[in-house]
Amino acid sequence: MEWASSLQGLVGGILIGISAVWLMASLGRIAGISGIVGNLIAQRPKGDSAWRVAFLVGLVSGPLLLMGLGSEWGNVVNHPGAVVGQPLGGVPLMLVAGLLVGLGTGLGSGCTSGHGVCGLARLSPRSLAATVTFLVAALVTVYIVRHVLGGGV
Repeated sequence: MEWASSLQGLVGGILIGISAVWLMASLGRIAGISGIVGNLIAQRPKGDSAWRVAFLVGLVSGPLLLMGLGSEWGNVVNHPGAVVGQPLGGVPLMLVAGLLVGLGTGLGSGCTSGHGVCGLARLSPRSLAATVTFLVAALVTVYIVRHVLGGGV
């Protein structure tokens, strides 16, 4: 087992949890990315945009800062040249996948960060059902891609 990646995942999870608690405690808001982006773009509530923009800037600038510093954090384990999030199937496939994720967050009334991190912490039955659905769909997708279609890494 690669302990460095496990520790990085643990630290990342703790930071995500702290940021979700901080956002809830300071502004009374849930740290669900689809809700943050969706309300910033579609509804534009007065006086409610600054924290959303700051949250998204932090979300994007953190990994860019690590990459700029030449840090190995976030790189794919045992593949020094690979970067997490690098599209393996090409940009058109990533665009289709992004649209499907957007459709799914609309149908599920939220995303994994909103339901999986914040909703489960609030003991929401709806978030539990959504999170179980996310996990089952991911397991089925990985099985089909790797064992039925013969693809995957």
